[in-house]
Amino acid sequence: MSAANSREVEMPAEALGQRVSCEGERGTVRYVGEVPPTAGPWLGVEWDNSERGKHDGSHEGIKYFTCRHPTGGSFVRPKKASFGVDFMSAVRDLYQFNLQEVFGPQTTIASKTVEVSGFTKNRADSLGVVSLRHREVSSPGPGDQIRTFMPDVRSLDLCGNLLSSWENVAEITENIEHLRELLLSHNRLSLISDPVSLSHAFSSLTVLSLAGCQLTWTQVLHCAPMWPRLEELYVAENDITELSRPLDVLQDLRVLDLSSNPLVQDSILSLAYLPKLENLNLSTTELSGLQFDDVPPGGKTGMFTTLKVLILNHNNIAQWSAVNELAKLQSLVELSFRHNNQLTNDLTPQTANQLIIAKLPQLAVLNKSRVLPDDRRGAELDYIKTFGLEWLASGGNRDPAENRPSAAFTCTHPRYLPLIQKYGAAEEGELKKQAPFALKNQLISVTIVCPEEAERLPVVKKLPDSMTVQKVKGLLSRMLKVPGATITLTYTGPKMNGSEVDLDNDLKPLQFYSIENGDSLLVRRT
Repeated sequence: MSAANSREVEMPAEALGQRVSCEGERGTVRYVGEVPPTAGPWLGVEWDNSERGKHDGSHEGIKYFTCRHPTGGSFVRPKKASFGVDFMSAVRDLYQFNLQEVFGPQTTIASKTVEVSGFTKNRADSLGVVSLRHREVSSPGPGDQIRTFMPDVRSLDLCGNLLSSWENVAEITENIEHLRELLLSHNRLSLISDPVSLSHAFSSLTVLSLAGCQLTWTQVLHCAPMWPRLEELYVAENDITELSRPLDVLQDLRVLDLSSNPLVQDSILSLAYLPKLENLNLSTTELSGLQFDDVPPGGKTGMFTTLKVLILNHNNIAQWSAVNELAKLQSLVELSFRHNNQLTNDLTPQTANQLIIAKLPQLAVLNKSRVLPDDRRGAELDYIKTFGLEWLASGGNRDPAENRPSAAFTCTHPRYLPLIQKYGAAEEGELKKQAPFALKNQLISVTIVCPEEAERLPVVKKLPDSMTVQKVKGLLSRMLKVPGATITLTYTGPKMNGSEVDLDNDLKPLQFYSIENGDSLLVRRT
């Protein structure tokens, strides 16, 4: 056990619902009693990690307790389970001081400076940051000692401990008067019927992390009255699906992290009227887009009016119209948009970024990189050239008096007319002859041949011509079940009279080598 044994909590009389650890795994006690035919008491534990368990709380046909997961439970003897340590014992163990010396009359130790977990603090001086992550804290310990030893603690990390209820947490935090940041991720805290009754214990709190706590959004809103001044809330990796509008709670929230929750997409707009929300993380939420129907394309929505930073990494966004919708956000200046592969897989990263920049006129930071003036100018000019033929075909004209593109075009490209007003229309010779972002116009049909392995039959594949050599090697590695690092590629074609061209730059796309439909990729291994 990582924390001190001197204050280890014995099995409580009311052990049901308490948190325990055993062999490095944490769980919640769901049953206390005998399990025939064996004698003596057992603990029925629902483990946080379902792989640690063996069953669903049943034994020989009898149901003793219920688990969320069919293999999330098991029985352990009480002597094998740790009920954790109290808060002050964990502090003493980690920060290596003697409570009698701190609270007693002797002060000779008070001027000694010690190095603790990577930073230096004076023992009698107040700590500003206290980290007890994974220290098996399960109870508060003496409140007067917390109050005396930690008068100026601003940040407290209690992630991955054995706290079982918000009452446990409050008994600690009510003795830390100036606490601003509280990290409680990967705990399992039972709800309290009257959360307002504990608000005094969190009256100064502005930052709260509750990632991986098996919370629903309804439970978050139920607890929210406990945190009257909260500005930043991190609830990634929970059981949050459908969102509802916060009423009279979370009204000071500036930062909200909902990442890695399977959100119901339409319910995200329930957050649209949080009056101070500036930073919203929706990464890995299975999102396919946001839609603001209160204004037409090119307008500014009345939703999320204060939102400056939006994080949409690792989602299912597959239509560029979803990016058009983001241009409706009045205050958006920073966007993270990595790994939306359904939309960007067939483009080089540079091309994808240029499209996003051209579509979002206020964007100052994309994927953590600042958008420089030259970046924006290049992206917007390229956008004009790329979609110029489509603009002309839809009724566009270089003569402003005759310029009447179709509603379908302006809906698909709401930024196009403002851009030609800014730069002027492209000359005919500058217009690109194909729409390179339509997948059907990018695919080339090639035959995969392994000339040194006669037993492998040729395979015809359709590949995007923007696919890099490196990605082709990755595809072939999976297809042929060989290490990608051992693959070398050349290509040949009907017009090449048997000659081969080396694909010798992993970062170049297939189109760089002028590969055409009907050509063959020759795969060899070094």
